[in-house]
Amino acid sequence: MPCIRPDGSLTLAARDVMSAMSQPRPVDDIRELSRQPLYRVRASLRELGDAGLVEAQDERWVLTDAGRTALAESGA
Repeated sequence: MPCIRPDGSLTLAARDVMSAMSQPRPVDDIRELSRQPLYRVRASLRELGDAGLVEAQDERWVLTDAGRTALAESGA
């Protein structure tokens, strides 16, 4: 399931994952807070990372500046 629509907007699943990242968090915390299955969180993080919206830092995931902007623009 894609996280970014063809028009560049975020899907609900992407917004849920990114909203769970108000601070650097490990994957399991993101899974718990987003209420998404682990496989979907991992796939979302890969896709969002490829888009430059999130990045891994010491086994924790953080929003990039571009990610914060995209999340704010999505209305989340």
